[in-house]
Amino acid sequence: MTTNRGRKALMLALSVAAVAGAALTGGGAAPASAASPAGLDWGACDPAVKPLPGQQCATLSVPLDYARPDGDRIRLAVARLPSTRPGARRGTLMVIPGGPGSSGVQRLGQKGAALAKETDGAYDLVAFDPRGVGGSTKARCGFAEEDRRLVTLRSWPAADGGIGENAARSRRMAEACARNGGATLRGLTTANQVRDLEQLRQALGERKLSAWSVSYGTYVAAVYAQKFPERTDRWVLDSSSDPDPKRVARGWLAGMARGAEDRFPDFAAWAADPDRAGEGLRLAERPEDVRPLFLDLAARLDRAPRASTTPGAPLTGTVLRQALQQALYSDASFPAFARLVSQALDPAGVPVLPPELAGPMPDEAATVSVGVICNDVDWPASAPAYEKAVAADRERYPLTAGMPANITPCAFWKGGAVEKPTRITDRGPSNVLMIQNLRDPSTPHSMGLRMRAAFGDRARLVSVDKGGHGVYLGNGNACGDRAVTRFLTEGVRPAEDVLCR
Repeated sequence: MTTNRGRKALMLALSVAAVAGAALTGGGAAPASAASPAGLDWGACDPAVKPLPGQQCATLSVPLDYARPDGDRIRLAVARLPSTRPGARRGTLMVIPGGPGSSGVQRLGQKGAALAKETDGAYDLVAFDPRGVGGSTKARCGFAEEDRRLVTLRSWPAADGGIGENAARSRRMAEACARNGGATLRGLTTANQVRDLEQLRQALGERKLSAWSVSYGTYVAAVYAQKFPERTDRWVLDSSSDPDPKRVARGWLAGMARGAEDRFPDFAAWAADPDRAGEGLRLAERPEDVRPLFLDLAARLDRAPRASTTPGAPLTGTVLRQALQQALYSDASFPAFARLVSQALDPAGVPVLPPELAGPMPDEAATVSVGVICNDVDWPASAPAYEKAVAADRERYPLTAGMPANITPCAFWKGGAVEKPTRITDRGPSNVLMIQNLRDPSTPHSMGLRMRAAFGDRARLVSVDKGGHGVYLGNGNACGDRAVTRFLTEGVRPAEDVLCR
C-alpha cells in the first residue's frame, strides 16, 4: 500500500467477474486452463510488512488483462493468519481494505490479532494487496511532486472559489497518466480487483469465502457478491457509500461534504468541553462557537498563510481544511487537530503540520488512487459545470469549501471508463450484514442507506450512534462489535435493521 499516509489520504471514501472459474471482460470467458490459478506457496513474510506472529505470505499470479488470459501476468502480495484452532475452523475470512489504494496485507497486520480473538479460530484470515498497492505490481503516472501533495490531489478550490488552477492540474495529471501509465494503469479497476479476489478464492481451494470489508472495500465486496453470489458465505460491509453505477467514486466524493457536516458537531463538543482546558486544547466555551472559529481561521489563513515547522510548506486555509477532514475520521485525532488550531491562533505559535500534509506522497500511491476512480466510470468533462457545482457546494457546505464537487483528472481521462460499472441488486442470497456509524465524515449514513436499499432483503443494517469512519473493532461500540462477531461466528443476523446506541 505504499505509505499509510498516502492510502488514507486518498481515501475518496470507499469497491467483475463471471461464473466461478471463468475470467470475464467484454471479450468473454477465458479457457479454464488459463483462468484457473495455481495454489499458493506460503512462507515467511518480509519483515518490512511487520507480520504478526504466525502470519504467512505468498504471491498470486493473475492476468494483467482478463480479456487476454494467456498474455502478461502480474503479481499480487497475499498474507494469511491461519486459525490456531483447526477443529473450530469453518473457512476463510477475507479482510478487504479501503482506499482505493489501501493495503490488505497491512490491514491484516493492524486488525488481525483483534479479529482472530473475536472469531476464536473460526477462520483463516486472508488479505491481499490490490493491484498498484504495497507488495503487488504497481503502476506509475510520473506525477510532478507538487501534484502529489494531498491538498493538490484533493481538488480544493482557490480561496475565492475559482477552479482554474484545479482544471489545469487535473489536465496535466491525466496527460501524465496517458503518457506513462500503460496497460498496468488501465488494469487498476474495481472490476479487476473483484476478478483477482475470485482467482485468490480458487487458489485457496475454498468453495466459498466470508469477508469483512471496509470503506471502498465495501464496494469491492458488493460487486463480488453481485457477480459471484454463490461464492459468498458471511459477508460484512463496514462503512458503505452509494453504489450508484452512474456515479461510483464521483458520488462518494460528493458525499464527503454531507459527512463533514454530520461529524463536525462531535469535534465541536469535544473542543468546548471544560476538560480540554487543562490540556490547553479548549477552543471555545460553547460547542456552537467552534464552527465559526474554524471558518474564520481558515479564511484568515487563505489571506495570510503561516509558516510551519516544515520548510516550504506553510499552513494555509486549504491545509487547515484538509487537516480537519482527516481529524474527523477518529476521535483519537481530535487532540492533534485542536493543537494545530491553537498554534495557528497564537501569534507567536509555529504550526506543526500532520505528517501526511508535510510532503508529497509516492507516485505509486497517487497513481492507484487516481487510476481506479477514473477507470471505473466516466466523469463529466465540462469545466463550467464543475465551477457551478463548486459554487453551490461551497455555499451549502462551507466546511469543505467546494472540494467534494470539484474537477479531478477523471474529467480529462484518456479512454474513459474501462468497462461498464456493476449495478448492485437484491438478487442473491440473504447473507450480507452492513454496519455504519451515524456520523461518518467519509461515507455518511445517508449514503450507506443507498447501499442498503440496493441490496434489499439480501442485507441487514446495524446503525451505530457514533462518529468516525470504520465501525467494527474500531470505535469501541460493544453493541455493534457484538452484532458483527455473532454473524461471523454463529451466522446469526438481526431479524431487521437495528440501531446501537
